[in-house]
Amino acid sequence: MRTTRRLAVLLGAAAMLMTAGGNAQAAAPKFSDATTIGTHNAYDKAKYTYFAQALDSGASLLELDVYTDSITKRWRVSPSNPFGNDNNCEAAKTPGELYSKSRNQDLGGCLDNIAAWHQLHPDHRPIVFKVEMKNGFNNNGGLGPDEFDALVSAKLGGIVYKPSDLLGSTYSTLDAAAKANAWPSRDDLKGKVLFELIPGTVEMNNPFDHYWTDREYGDYLRDLYAAGNISKAQAFPAVLGAASGDPRTSRYDASIRPWFVFFDGDASTYVNNGYDTSWYDTRHYFLIMTDAANVSPAISSTNPTDAEVAARLGLLASDHASVITSDWAAASPSVLGSVADRG
Repeated sequence: MRTTRRLAVLLGAAAMLMTAGGNAQAAAPKFSDATTIGTHNAYDKAKYTYFAQALDSGASLLELDVYTDSITKRWRVSPSNPFGNDNNCEAAKTPGELYSKSRNQDLGGCLDNIAAWHQLHPDHRPIVFKVEMKNGFNNNGGLGPDEFDALVSAKLGGIVYKPSDLLGSTYSTLDAAAKANAWPSRDDLKGKVLFELIPGTVEMNNPFDHYWTDREYGDYLRDLYAAGNISKAQAFPAVLGAASGDPRTSRYDASIRPWFVFFDGDASTYVNNGYDTSWYDTRHYFLIMTDAANVSPAISSTNPTDAEVAARLGLLASDHASVITSDWAAASPSVLGSVADRG
């Protein structure tokens, strides 16, 4: 029955592109009730010459890999170099400077590009910036969660949708707010950006690092709320890795579990193992499915047809994803900007 249903979804979605501009509905869906498309490693110059072009792409999630360079006290943006920048972010702080300046900037430069692009497109779609902290935070070295938040706040100010915005004045944890579906509509989030934080490959493979980004930022959120300072937080920590049941239970202390409402894992693992992904949807948690091209029937991870991407969106929307991601930079903006009903 499940196979039949998935095949029907696949065939139906292949014939229909639901673009952000043409997705007319009686009422705008809540942020938690939609499925969209994201681009893996959008800072890569091989994908986009300039990061502003990644912002132009229509994708609803763009990824940045960040290293904490404790020698220079800089946030490096690079796939593998912890002491230098290798990316398409420009030395551009105004709209007129975009698409022309020198690249290989640090995280502050990437945030400057987002701010400048936002001035050109103040009513843009809500965009999630997935930040992989490659080697984790270095709080003792002056590159901790509070410094990260201070940088984001200084560069982007009020365009960031923050944990405190989800809490409002009603809820005391993100979990309680999500379960109540306190998320705003996608229309209400026009012109807004969100930040998701995940632990990085370097810190997870470091035998001496036992305090990964997810837990560190979870502790930070708990403590900020207790001190009455939750409005300082700029990001949502994510539970990384597809798993069955509630993966927070075995990973985190009970005091920080309610501060995780973002989940991020391999699409094929969720689908092939038959995990109950409706669990995320009914609780209105944000579920990111990565490597979406690998789900059977596999399609190109770099250069699929627009119809194939649209079909994959429909297929994984039926599996309750909030965002599906792959290296689909070549897809048309009308497809990368597609929005489907979740579930």
